[in-house]
Amino acid sequence: MTVDVTTAVLEAVGAHGPASRRPLTGGTYNTVTRVTFDDGRDWVVKIPPAHATGLSYEQRLLVNEVTFYEAAAGGPVPQVVHSELDPGAPTGAYVVMTARPGLPWSAVTDGLTGDENRSLRAEFGAAVGRLHGVAGPGGYGYPAEPLGPLAPTWREAFTAMTDAVLADAERFDARLPWPVGRIHEVLAGASDVLDEVTRPVLVHFDLWQGNLLVAGEAGARRIGGIVDGERMFWGDPVADLVSTSLFGDPETDVDFLAGYAAATGSPLVFTPSVHRRLALCRSYLYLIMLTETVPRGAGPEAVEATWNAVAPRLVAALDALGQPPSGRGSSGKGLRRGAASDG
Repeated sequence: MTVDVTTAVLEAVGAHGPASRRPLTGGTYNTVTRVTFDDGRDWVVKIPPAHATGLSYEQRLLVNEVTFYEAAAGGPVPQVVHSELDPGAPTGAYVVMTARPGLPWSAVTDGLTGDENRSLRAEFGAAVGRLHGVAGPGGYGYPAEPLGPLAPTWREAFTAMTDAVLADAERFDARLPWPVGRIHEVLAGASDVLDEVTRPVLVHFDLWQGNLLVAGEAGARRIGGIVDGERMFWGDPVADLVSTSLFGDPETDVDFLAGYAAATGSPLVFTPSVHRRLALCRSYLYLIMLTETVPRGAGPEAVEATWNAVAPRLVAALDALGQPPSGRGSSGKGLRRGAASDG
């Protein structure tokens, strides 16, 4: 009899006879199963695809995820129970973690009141502020080191990240709104602003509402969990603002900003420098979103929807970077204390 991979993982960690198993959907990359036991244990088993053609940075992603949960311990994140990070192990790579309460924010948003939304945005901002108070090990980039060792500067790490996704776009013949060479030129021309980042912090980089769990009864809802930390890196805290209000303007997210300031002790200041760093990080995410549709085999409708949503925003971010920075002499470094570029 063939033993499915989740059962094999549970057997490997000595967890036999779960009371129930339920696949968790919504992701596009891993096999994720919620497993409960009669003794009250409530786990999530996450298993990456055994053989996948992905983007260059999508190697040993569970290393990033485990690093994120361990670095963010004490916050609303899962606790790692067991992990195997070697894809060559008999079970393959996997992580077993505690389940967090709640449902994805994206699944309950229609039922939230205005007061609940404001409260949740403030709580979310505070949680992100605390993440940005976690300093990295001294280098910048992905802990799994898919693009090489952690870099000594944020500019070097970010350049390697954007170079890799542009090479992926060429390799997969992904549709981009501008030629790869022109995009590379614009990103390189604006990269000097990244030298203002001198302290690598914990960046989730995938903080859209599908990765935020909302728990509690109507009228008393709270953030139950921040999950799916596999895209994390050590870098610029500004990078997280790309997805905290995905496709929106983080500068107008007043409740989030208030929570962030309360957690860090100082407000986020959107200087011209921060705006340019934000445009660079937006460009990186949008390049990923357009390119990954090819190796993931997205259908025509999904590809078109992604193009319509993302391509104009990538052009806007690149256009912003192509403009001379305004007020550069008085820009400051923008993010202070836990989210500070200068520590």
